Amino acid sequence: MNYRIVSDSSSNLFHLEGVDYQSVPLKVITTEGEFYDTEKTNLSRFREVLKNTKGKTSTSCPNTFEWISCFDGADCIFAITLTSALSGSYNACVQAKEMYLEEHPEANILVIDSLSAGPELPLIAEKLRELILKKLSFAEICTEINNYMKHTHLLFYIQDLNNLARNGRVSSTIAKLAGLLGVRIVGRASNEGTLELLYKLRGVKRSVLKIVEEMVNSGFAGGKVYIAHANHEEAALELKELIEKVSDKAEVVIHPTSILCSYYISDQGLMVGYEDKN
Repeated sequence: MNYRIVSDSSSNLFHLEGVDYQSVPLKVITTEGEFYDTEKTNLSRFREVLKNTKGKTSTSCPNTFEWISCFDGADCIFAITLTSALSGSYNACVQAKEMYLEEHPEANILVIDSLSAGPELPLIAEKLRELILKKLSFAEICTEINNYMKHTHLLFYIQDLNNLARNGRVSSTIAKLAGLLGVRIVGRASNEGTLELLYKLRGVKRSVLKIVEEMVNSGFAGGKVYIAHANHEEAALELKELIEKVSDKAEVVIHPTSILCSYYISDQGLMVGYEDKN
């Protein structure tokens, strides 16, 4: 059997060693043009465009045929999508699955609604890799990954709400007020896959401490942690240090956000995907 893992680009993951892996891009639409979320897209130019744009911006998910092109040639496919509460990526992937199975009825496809975004998705992808390399059956992997996802989480830190305002996620009045007051947002992906705002804080240090507190409260006691930062490596390193003080068994990886996640959390934002102890 030919196993393949496919994820949309909200994962910030473009390569996964040891297994057949593909990424399908979302895109961000601005008045200056469309930016596809691939590792080749100029992230610095994208940030500059967002910083200077005054018009409306939006995002667009992969279409059905883009998903199908990533399925082609595989027998057992695990497809991971951005939360269906924020994007049509999941629905497009489900449609792609149905169409692909019409042509390839012998194939097995699991479409996974991550109910999350960013660095929680690589946790799922890496767990799938582990299960595939153990040579588990498709059905066994489906059971194991569904259980695993009950113990992964996402927290985020947003310093600039302007992109969310342009996208209609928050009001422009709230975004402007937050900027004037220096308010930072710490939130999480809810069980329903929405982005839930938890705290309004002032200052990076308070926000980073609150992230660690939330991690511990939700059961973190060591394990894998992915920190994705939007042009804010200093804060990511500070967060890493605090996490390692909680547990010397923490496996913390830091990487930059790509186009889509940079758009959602804006410049200087952070996203944290992690496992709980259960």
